Amino acid sequence: MVVRNKVRLAAQGFCQKEGIDYEETYAPVARLGAIRILLAFAASKGFKLQQIDVKSAFLNGFIEEEVYVRQPPGFESARFPDRVYKLRKALYGLKQAPRAWYARLKSFLLKSGFVMGSTKPCFLLSRGGDTLIVQIYVDDIIFGGSFRALVSSFAEQMSREFEMSLMGELQFFLELQIKQGLEGTFVHQAKYTGDILKKFNMGDSKPMTTPMSTNTALDVDEDGEEVDQKEFRGMIGSLLYLTATKPDIQFAVCLCAHYQASPRTSHRQAVKRIFRYLKFTPELGLWYSSGSSLSLRGFSDADHAGCRIDRKSTSGTYQLLGTSLVSWSSRKQASVSLSTTEAEYVAAASCCSQLLWMKATLSDSALVDSTSAISVTKNPVLHSRTKHIDLRFHFLRDHYEKGDIDLVHVVSANQLADIFTKLLELQVEGVDNALIKGEIESQWTGLIALLV
Repeated sequence: MVVRNKVRLAAQGFCQKEGIDYEETYAPVARLGAIRILLAFAASKGFKLQQIDVKSAFLNGFIEEEVYVRQPPGFESARFPDRVYKLRKALYGLKQAPRAWYARLKSFLLKSGFVMGSTKPCFLLSRGGDTLIVQIYVDDIIFGGSFRALVSSFAEQMSREFEMSLMGELQFFLELQIKQGLEGTFVHQAKYTGDILKKFNMGDSKPMTTPMSTNTALDVDEDGEEVDQKEFRGMIGSLLYLTATKPDIQFAVCLCAHYQASPRTSHRQAVKRIFRYLKFTPELGLWYSSGSSLSLRGFSDADHAGCRIDRKSTSGTYQLLGTSLVSWSSRKQASVSLSTTEAEYVAAASCCSQLLWMKATLSDSALVDSTSAISVTKNPVLHSRTKHIDLRFHFLRDHYEKGDIDLVHVVSANQLADIFTKLLELQVEGVDNALIKGEIESQWTGLIALLV
């Protein structure tokens, strides 16, 4: 029985009943997907993002609850004698501190003329046709706009209100290394890759040209020798964070992550193979071209009954902003699909959900490689064949009828999301600094779309 998730569900139910915005009860942070979208958008518009860091951010928050503290024994002083104090401002260590800081910052931005974007915590300020965009990750703030005076004015406003460090052009953020140039923006995690290779003693390992062999068939392997679970989970966690800029290892890492509860030698060998691939491509990353359009496209694919353990299907989605890859996923479906059509339909629904979150302003189109899945969406008569599909996935057809999205068939050879549903051969040669220009030879279609 899962107990931990009940508190969150209860809180959501209470907020809905009382008419309270649930997101206002905690401190939201920018999603990595939202950060990638902002990087791609800034590159396409030709402006550079800046970064500021607020010093002792939590101390700027005001708390509404009655909170009392006292000095620990031995730390009393003339200024703070041994007695109970009522707090008016937040302190580090208080569970209210992150929320109080975000409330203070949000209030300041709204009073300064900003409006909250649809993807929290994003704030927008428009002046005479120019727009300033601000994204928040706790005390790290990314901002940028096409009008330099507007950007400078915001930095000055923040400096007057909070004690902060102006870090200049965005170069390093949440282990992401960012190089902004005239031709575009390159995002990678070379330093982080080197750190985890060293951490897990894989720095001197022999490089491999693929993250996992296509002949690999992982299963529970109950007869295999057990390995250190803590180390295995540490390796998986490190690799999962690396997928923020390396979609080429997404499927392989997620496949290995299924066996964290009871890892065996075969599972550890598969993970070490991924590390050896990282040794071969340490600087592989995302290229966001300055010439990219702002049209939004999504690809979805599914591997029907691909899991060898429970026969559940795997959904793969791939979202592009112009030519810039900004979002992707490889996820096992929650229930068993009874047909390829159903598996493809569920994957398309997941892709649609992500596209709607990304809030495209020009056009939304989802490219699916299953004509039957498209038929289910467009023809209500065919829903009798799939009435057992969970209702939450049928919102895909609703949004199609509203004109929010369009569904187009794409042949499997051009299906970019295919890389997130099965193991593919990947050959990368001549990986060096020229990668930033996107000139790379590869047998993997998705990698070409990613870097060109």
